[in-house]
Amino acid sequence: MKVLVDTCIWSEVLRRKKPAYQFSRKLTDLIKDGRVVIIGPIRQELLSGISDSIQYKKLKEYFGAFDDIPLPTEVFEQAAEFCNTCRKKGIQGSTIDFLICAVAYQEDLAIFSTDCDFKNFQKYLPIKLLKI
Repeated sequence: MKVLVDTCIWSEVLRRKKPAYQFSRKLTDLIKDGRVVIIGPIRQELLSGISDSIQYKKLKEYFGAFDDIPLPTEVFEQAAEFCNTCRKKGIQGSTIDFLICAVAYQEDLAIFSTDCDFKNFQKYLPIKLLKI
């Protein structure tokens, strides 16, 4: 199964001097197996805020190895529906988090994240979380 890797995992592994071993190892294995996918909004989050142009260029080149999953209108509508479902249950989340859920659901992907919100979403949404 392909895996949609959330921004928090990429940040942990690429930006910290000593990333958590289990995340680093798992991400490395997923990349080697060709199972990692990305969406444009995650790419944008990762590239935003990098003031050093050389570092920006290197990171942009690195993420160039991963194709973006196309985001048709139906994905955004699904994300809005997921947001509404969770909100009715008293669970809040970011627009991008619900977009991640919608893409993962429609593309049959697992989500790799340390964000606890996804565990809350999973109670009410048909999403799969990658276990470490």
